[in-house]
Amino acid sequence: MTLLRIKNGYDLNISGAPTEALEVLASPERVAVLPAKIPFIKPKPTVAAGDAVRRGSVLFVDKRNPRIRFLSPGGGRVADIRFGPRRAIEAIVVVLSPTESEESFLVMSDADVEAISRAELIQYLLDGGLWPMLRALPFRDIADPDPNLRPPAIIVDLGAQEPFLPQPSVYLDAQTQLFDRGLALLRRLCDRVVVYGPQTMKAGQNGIGSRVTHTYRGGYPASDPGVMVYHTRTGPEDNRSWYICGQDLLAMARLTVAGRYPVERIVAVGGSESPVRCHVKTRLGVPLAHLIGGALPAGARPVVGGVFRGYGSDPDGYLGFYETSLALLPEGPDEEFLGFVRPGYGRASYSRTFLSAANPAPLFMDCNFHGEERACVACSACNRVCPVEMLPQLAFKSVLTGEIEEVLAYGLLDCVECGLCTYVCPSKIDLCAIFKSAKRDYHKEQVAP
Repeated sequence: MTLLRIKNGYDLNISGAPTEALEVLASPERVAVLPAKIPFIKPKPTVAAGDAVRRGSVLFVDKRNPRIRFLSPGGGRVADIRFGPRRAIEAIVVVLSPTESEESFLVMSDADVEAISRAELIQYLLDGGLWPMLRALPFRDIADPDPNLRPPAIIVDLGAQEPFLPQPSVYLDAQTQLFDRGLALLRRLCDRVVVYGPQTMKAGQNGIGSRVTHTYRGGYPASDPGVMVYHTRTGPEDNRSWYICGQDLLAMARLTVAGRYPVERIVAVGGSESPVRCHVKTRLGVPLAHLIGGALPAGARPVVGGVFRGYGSDPDGYLGFYETSLALLPEGPDEEFLGFVRPGYGRASYSRTFLSAANPAPLFMDCNFHGEERACVACSACNRVCPVEMLPQLAFKSVLTGEIEEVLAYGLLDCVECGLCTYVCPSKIDLCAIFKSAKRDYHKEQVAP
């Protein structure tokens, strides 16, 4: 087992963290898929409002590669197809039937898994709607399903350092057989499968710890697969590794065992404004309000997918295809009365000018920037927290001047989009959004078809 000690990073200790208690929720009245929240894809719907669908029916395909299909997370009727700016599809909403019909898929035995060819398995996962769960570095786009293109490695991500993400100890509990089935599937796709988890995951924990090949020690985002690749790569080809999250690996295994589109999800729900602070067992595409058993509190912003990497949603929104967490945080005041003289003992901040630097208790955090964007002051705070040592301060200035070769030299493609540079910047510059935009522009010009 290889231990990685990641020097840079930062752990955010904020109030409202979910407990490891697991609550099972009843099925909601409706579910949805959010194409606009799936990076890079160009969705082409295969259904219209009013159409009847089964659980596992195709809702839309990716126009870049129509083999990549996204399936309905429930059986019922398409109630609405919501469009945003430039007719971009934001959501396809399905009202569930009391007796959901479903598509059936091939059930595999262990012998079938060992005998299936790589091309056959790729087609099986494409038909089953689970291929998009495999994503490729460095852009984090859906992995290319071309059978002739093999990644140097597939990384199974068992980390959950970001506040409010589901803990592996919860979703892996009593799932050893499914996990092993998932690993067997990945080995049909790639000769090298890496299981990446925290150092605290003991060999006997949930029966999964003995499968871990690489562990990490360090602050957020040491658990990110891109961080692992940066600190272990032996050549440039390693930058093209694929990765899959632990819950998604279990879903892949469930498809082969049950022969039905897997919609089970364990979601972490928390935040200082949330009436529920635990893990909940629910389903893909669930309404956000269903996760807390009622309307979202007034003045609270729903943040889906993690505090650093997630996004703000409407109160009537849904859980996206990749998201497994909901945090309810206060919007925060536009101005804090006499805030400049307050010692900030309970305020979450990277700056050690606040007394919270000496406070070990969970700290209060809201969604206010508490300041306006200013010019970069070359403080190097972003450099100190960047887990892949990409010199964000200099890369940012190269992006502004359009010097793409310089940006690449500073490590743009190593960026894991963790959001730490934005969080620690005293000038309130959204560095992470700038780097994500630059990466997507480069992907569009150099890589995308």
